[in-house]
Amino acid sequence: MKRLFDLLIAVPLFILFLPIIGIVAVLVRYKLGSPVIFKQMRPGLHEKPINLYKFRTMTDERDSEGVLLPDSIRLTPFGKLLRKYSLDELLQLVNVIQGDLSLVGPRPLLMDYLPLYTEEQAKRHLVRPGITGWAQVNGRNQISWEDKFKLDVWYVEKQSLLLDLKILALTVMKVLRSDGISHGNHVTMEKFSGSNLS
Repeated sequence: MKRLFDLLIAVPLFILFLPIIGIVAVLVRYKLGSPVIFKQMRPGLHEKPINLYKFRTMTDERDSEGVLLPDSIRLTPFGKLLRKYSLDELLQLVNVIQGDLSLVGPRPLLMDYLPLYTEEQAKRHLVRPGITGWAQVNGRNQISWEDKFKLDVWYVEKQSLLLDLKILALTVMKVLRSDGISHGNHVTMEKFSGSNLS
């Protein structure tokens, strides 16, 4: 049922947004260069690796030793605009159509985080990850990792079609208001280094 729900929404949305996707692709190529598409491996359902697609929002600027500069420096005003209205994530509709993502579910994070989760936190991988989720509409990048994971697990245990519809409606409102994009002085979230259980 959920897979059918995803396809019934994602396919028409992808067709509807194709002109915008094309325009964003051209602008990214002009303003940030190649590659236009940022592809990164993330854990999917049952931690199976998937390739997540997004439009590039940062430059490849490096220091004298070849190390990438901090995100706050590499994120351009154009990149901030793409993130503000979640335009960089439009390509994830392709991930949904492929079956790697769902419209709603815990956001797929970095593969490096897998060994750091507690047994409870790892439950977030019992469902297909999503473009948006319960944590995204309840703070996004403005809440702690621990709170984010609690919200993810709550969704896994309570998921329903009605809840998904509620999350999608709240997501539209969040995007229009550009809520929760940054975390403190960071352009996104600080990296997760494990939960402090002491």
